Amino acid sequence: MTGDTKVVERGKGDQIYINTSGIGIVHEKANIKIQNIQENDVIIINVPIASHGMAIMSGREGLEFESDILSDTINLNHIVLDLIEKFGDKIHFVRDATRGGLTSVLHEIATEINLGVFLFEDKIKVENQVKSACEVLGLDPLYVSNEGIFVYVAAPEIKDEVLTILQKVNSNASAIGFVTDEYLSKIIIESSFGGKRVVNPLVDEQLPRIC
Repeated sequence: MTGDTKVVERGKGDQIYINTSGIGIVHEKANIKIQNIQENDVIIINVPIASHGMAIMSGREGLEFESDILSDTINLNHIVLDLIEKFGDKIHFVRDATRGGLTSVLHEIATEINLGVFLFEDKIKVENQVKSACEVLGLDPLYVSNEGIFVYVAAPEIKDEVLTILQKVNSNASAIGFVTDEYLSKIIIESSFGGKRVVNPLVDEQLPRIC
């Protein structure tokens, strides 16, 4: 069971808020912990990034685009359960990429296990209208909050099977990179032109709290 605290505007908190609570069991096939991550493990995400954060921010700022930016909020428990039941302990780590975005999760991985993370920029999908909103507000989508995204770190031999399952739900599910014994405790991202750069950790939140 978990809980959270909400800060609301004066006079806006006069009703009941039920938030972030759940009861469950540890699946017998699951062995998910950050220490299980190994060199050459594949990193997979299930949907395009930054949609939730930019849906909230564009609404706050009154930005209008050709099509609305929709939050990525979805129910993840069934797809996560399906993958655990099929692949068991070959799934080494699962984490939602909420506050701090995709980068914050990957930096946690890199620093905790003292290995590197190598990403392919063109594999990290961002919807066009989300890109536009990020450009207008001067934000990097790698750091923008998500709500319905999970990061899978899994044994490389199950990559194709995992993607086949995820892409039945969202065709943009993608293997975005891998764990490496180079670049220890760092994230390196390679552009479509072959250039490489370091992705720095987020020191301060780059936008106001949205959740």
